[in-house]
Amino acid sequence: MFDQILDLVKQQVGSNPQVAAAIPAGQEDAVHNEIAHHVTQGLASQATAQGGVGGLLSMLQGGIASGNPITSAIEGGLASSLGSKFGLPPAATGAIAAALPGLLQRFSSKAADPNDSSITPDSISHSLSNLGGGGIGGALGGLFK
Repeated sequence: MFDQILDLVKQQVGSNPQVAAAIPAGQEDAVHNEIAHHVTQGLASQATAQGGVGGLLSMLQGGIASGNPITSAIEGGLASSLGSKFGLPPAATGAIAAALPGLLQRFSSKAADPNDSSITPDSISHSLSNLGGGGIGGALGGLFK
């Protein structure tokens, strides 16, 4: 799932000139990886809070906006991390945070599209259990596939 999220990050950031211009030259890959890491970790923590992958996808498909619990869970840590690790100014971290709802919407659309097998509820569940967020439920979940 991380690789799919990383691809979405690259597409989303690349299509936003304001965000792309704010990333220091030569650090694009590192910034993209940092964003993808935070999104992946945020989705993992929110899957637990939303009652699993089904609840997470329902919340994502119900509409993502700034201030949404999933977006908010990712935004704060991401902005802080990008500022401290890469020296990005608040305007740049704010632009990246503003791009999160679109990124999460694209993620949700891919997960819901039966013709797109790159991200599926099963692959999300598997990835999240590998992150350690699945606990005993994640370990047992593998028995029921």
